[in-house]
Amino acid sequence: MSKGRSTGNRKFLDALFDAIDSADAARFVEFLTEDALFRFGSAPPVHGRKAIREAVAGFFSSIAGSRHSLRHVWSGRGTLACDGEVTYRRLDGSEISLPFADAFEIRDDLISAYRIYIDIAPLYAK
Repeated sequence: MSKGRSTGNRKFLDALFDAIDSADAARFVEFLTEDALFRFGSAPPVHGRKAIREAVAGFFSSIAGSRHSLRHVWSGRGTLACDGEVTYRRLDGSEISLPFADAFEIRDDLISAYRIYIDIAPLYAK
């Protein structure tokens, strides 16, 4: 991976996670192709920008906020992946940090498939 490509990938991911951590579902889907596939943890996949926007907005309404910290970024032809830690702020104000890994398929500089690998159950555990 060239330094320029690595820097570009990191800027792309920083902007993507900024949209997520801002709980801005409309800005989030601007990173996706119209026919994108989105899968969050073990939830069923969601297809298309409109449906993804609704699903993501629903998730955002179930938390008070999030903060992502990336550790590693990998890329290949038409693919991008990263791992890190996400800290969720629950509606009661408490926080929990969880490891995650994301895998992306890229088409025309947009995400055509976005798969999030995370065990989200601890977020909602009492």
